[in-house]
Amino acid sequence: MTWSPGKAPAVAVRGMAKYYGETKALDGVDLDVQEGTVRGVLGPNGAGKTTLVRILSTLVKPDAGSAVVAGYDVLRQPRQLRRAIGLTGQYASVDELLSGFENLYLIGRLLDLSAKGARARATELLERFSLTDAAKRPAKTYSGGMRRRLDLAASMIGQPRVLFLDEPTTGLDPRTRNEVWQEVQRMVGEGSTVLLTTQYMEEAEQLAHDLTVIDKGRVIAEGSVEALKREVGGQTLTVRPADPGQLEQMVRCLAAFGASDAEDRLELPVGGEEQLTAVIAELARGGFGIAGIETRLPSLEEVFLSITGTGAAKDLPAQSPNQPQPQKQMESAR
Repeated sequence: MTWSPGKAPAVAVRGMAKYYGETKALDGVDLDVQEGTVRGVLGPNGAGKTTLVRILSTLVKPDAGSAVVAGYDVLRQPRQLRRAIGLTGQYASVDELLSGFENLYLIGRLLDLSAKGARARATELLERFSLTDAAKRPAKTYSGGMRRRLDLAASMIGQPRVLFLDEPTTGLDPRTRNEVWQEVQRMVGEGSTVLLTTQYMEEAEQLAHDLTVIDKGRVIAEGSVEALKREVGGQTLTVRPADPGQLEQMVRCLAAFGASDAEDRLELPVGGEEQLTAVIAELARGGFGIAGIETRLPSLEEVFLSITGTGAAKDLPAQSPNQPQPQKQMESAR
């Protein structure tokens, strides 16, 4: 099931506020997540993303505002709401004394699945998250990554209408991260709605239909990945000279266009086709050979830093383990 115009959002937040003393964890947040989509929530450390997830999953009460999730009011209908959602927090919450299978079976039964249905669903998810061989072992013997996968499986066992994922793949190896992505995409394809906070830029681009950027408890930007990239700035033109020795001359030739030296290539901002044509013509007049040329929109990292300000750079951790090259991340609020 996918969203259509005029349909009520699966998650609707209005004026949400939460204060801890003088700290404004959330300060008037409005947010809609349409049914059958993934909404990525990004922001620097302390922005309020985790606080938002905890309120929407009924773990914390807001100081002001309202929210409706899967048709249920967060404050007035918490019991009904909990049966319609799944949650994976930042830390695994499985029972360490129970086996992997027992954890999932127990949750299935608590969600009113039949004994047969709970066994089938537990077996299915253990296989999907590569835990079948460890199904009978106590969870306390699992590695950190295995516990995380079991926790994710537990949040999905009831096939929730709305799934909250708070940094779901932190600490997972690349293969398991891809398995999680596939499972999230499968659930969305079957009609579930996902609100995702993540450290990983790649994860946001892979999964999210739309993004919301929160900073200091407020929404400061939202839209699709491509829309935010276009909003932040135009395209960047990259030119690789046929003769690397001419790079410095090419940069001088295009100085009026804002060209700069970027190792073995030059880069400059381009605002449209006319400017791109003018750049190419200027290079041709200078007699420069071109080995390669390409244009690109800003990266999601560049969008994030532009929106939140350069001070946010300190909130970018090390590389994602899913990429052999450095992959920028963002820490989410604790």
